[in-house]
Amino acid sequence: MTQTSWYKEFFGQPYLETYQPVLTPERTIREADFIQKTLALPPGSRILDLCCGHGRHLIELASRGYQMTGLDLNPLFLDIAHQEAERRGLEVRLELRDMRDIPFVEEFDGVINIFTSFGYLESDDEDQKVLDGVTSALNSHGLFLIELMHRDRLARIFQPRGWYETETGLKVLEERSFDPLTGRNDVRHITIYPDGAMREMCHSVRIYTLTELVEMLTRAGLGVEATYGDVDGSPFTLESRRLAILSRKP
Repeated sequence: MTQTSWYKEFFGQPYLETYQPVLTPERTIREADFIQKTLALPPGSRILDLCCGHGRHLIELASRGYQMTGLDLNPLFLDIAHQEAERRGLEVRLELRDMRDIPFVEEFDGVINIFTSFGYLESDDEDQKVLDGVTSALNSHGLFLIELMHRDRLARIFQPRGWYETETGLKVLEERSFDPLTGRNDVRHITIYPDGAMREMCHSVRIYTLTELVEMLTRAGLGVEATYGDVDGSPFTLESRRLAILSRKP
């Protein structure tokens, strides 16, 4: 699989059709509860949702009184977020940009990067640029919360192939390839629609260990304050399904 800029094609209407059934409103509320509790910022605080997608967390947090800015590379997703904000009478700021191109300087009390929205780029150096941009965007003592897959657990339970079916009747075959040397997880999704039509999508994500992420955050000038094993706030262990890290700018 080519790793080059796959993210420019992957996130579109087919992605929404495949993932929307599991990205329920209840899930979004649970995740927003975790974000709000973990950041512990008062309403009115300024938060950047980095790689905001179609605005699940952006809109929910805006409804709780936060001044939200969303940055994403996908114009379709930003349009969906804009329409939902208008429908709910919420004011949000949306930026169509690459995640390496964060234009803000000391503007935010918090930055969030949720649901494995990191590791998409072509090299570790490019991913580091993202974290450097996060630091630049944060106010003094600002907080950064990142949430993604747990590399050690992924490697331990890895299966090269798996099927699942959505509530909307889509059947999805995933063909997976994990390289333990590079930490890259390549997945080929084959979606079969109820009418028999098929569509293929591919993604390639660099899955970092906790140790690697702490080193990268430190290099960016952020100090790690806490780790979590899921959006329920559980402790991070070898068995944790997810990894969330809270760090702070001095």
